[in-house]
Amino acid sequence: MNKLPIFWLLISTFFCFTASAKEVWVIPIQGAIGPATSDYIEREFELAQQQDISLLILKMDTPGGLDSAMRSIIQNITSSTVPVATWVGPNGARAASAGTYILLASHIAAMANATNLGAATPVAIGISGPESSPAGESSPSSQKDAQVSAKTTLEKKAINDASAYIKGLAKLHGRNEQWAEKAVREAASIDAQTALVEHVIDFIADDLEQVIKLANGREILLLGNKHKLSLDEVNLIERVPDWRYSFLATITNPNIAYILMLIGIYGLILEFYSPGVGLPGVLGGICLVLAMYAMQMLPINYAGLAFILLGLLLLVGEAFSPSFGVLGLGGIISFILGSIFLMDSDLPEYQIAKPLIIAVSLLSAAFILLMIALLLKIRRKKVTTGIDCLVGRFAIVKDDFDTGQGWVEIAGEIWHASSTDSLLAGQKVQIQQVSGLNLIVCANGIKSRVE
Repeated sequence: MNKLPIFWLLISTFFCFTASAKEVWVIPIQGAIGPATSDYIEREFELAQQQDISLLILKMDTPGGLDSAMRSIIQNITSSTVPVATWVGPNGARAASAGTYILLASHIAAMANATNLGAATPVAIGISGPESSPAGESSPSSQKDAQVSAKTTLEKKAINDASAYIKGLAKLHGRNEQWAEKAVREAASIDAQTALVEHVIDFIADDLEQVIKLANGREILLLGNKHKLSLDEVNLIERVPDWRYSFLATITNPNIAYILMLIGIYGLILEFYSPGVGLPGVLGGICLVLAMYAMQMLPINYAGLAFILLGLLLLVGEAFSPSFGVLGLGGIISFILGSIFLMDSDLPEYQIAKPLIIAVSLLSAAFILLMIALLLKIRRKKVTTGIDCLVGRFAIVKDDFDTGQGWVEIAGEIWHASSTDSLLAGQKVQIQQVSGLNLIVCANGIKSRVE
């Protein structure tokens, strides 16, 4: 009788232990940080907080990314109720530019051996611009020195903003503020060992298990309160990006968004030109909506977008109202300029590939040249339709020409005709002249009735 309660006690203890098993999630950040990355991390953070995960590890290997996406990720880290560790790994990985900000914002900062971080100067303002020289300094050499060394007010403001931002992130978790500022102002970059010595990171770990082991028992600042990590006997779960991440990563690729936009515009133009087909309009509408959705998440230069639209309109104008290349040439130039200026970012990952721009431009130029060649060929042809082509052709008299006027039939059409000859019904006559809607015909020497 006493064995039954013991049995149920063992079963309940087993289930309680299973239910209380703690999990550590590993979220990969690989490649350029963009809208798809920030959206994926935000959804993972929300899910982790709902399931009360013990620790989130951002496994990072990135060359940097967009400022807006980076700040969104950092806001998720600083407002998270789940501790976040960022690990730059495996060996050979890096956390450059935006990755440095994310690492410093995390509750735990770790790196693997043979990794590096830094070079956090905003890319778009990395090159100095010209400033006006003071009065009296108008020599070419002084102007050149000023253009090379001076930064515009806008660039200085951007660097100061980035510097203050990264220093605040480093200060939040007691890390080296001086080096953080140096990473922005001087584009400094360091390896894992130097980062540990200069107190930029918390420890070096060569794998995820070592990250958990070294983070266990550490005291961190979580939402302004001290929190001690307890990571004994945890389950390590590596998260895999879902279909939504893959979809967003695909359409927010500038080259894909660019192609979708072109397909959408040309599809709608084709549908308006030949209404009733359906497929070009449906496909064009879907592609255009996808392109607009992608572009609203990307750093778009609206002047570049306007150039592209103007170029396409000029190319369409050349197709519908041929100008022997004037509109077409202007459209190609406008299209190329717009494609170059479209992305408002100096990051290579968020630029439209030049081979793609060249290919589309050459196709447009080939289309214009083909149209011009066809137009010249048509101009050299004789007229085959219209009133002018009637002169010299033969018609059949419908009724006798008693008063010098009557009706004739040509190509299945009945025309009013006049003649100085006396014509009989069924007689074959030749058209000499067209006067308005009246044909002037002659008997051409044939007087007999056609049976």
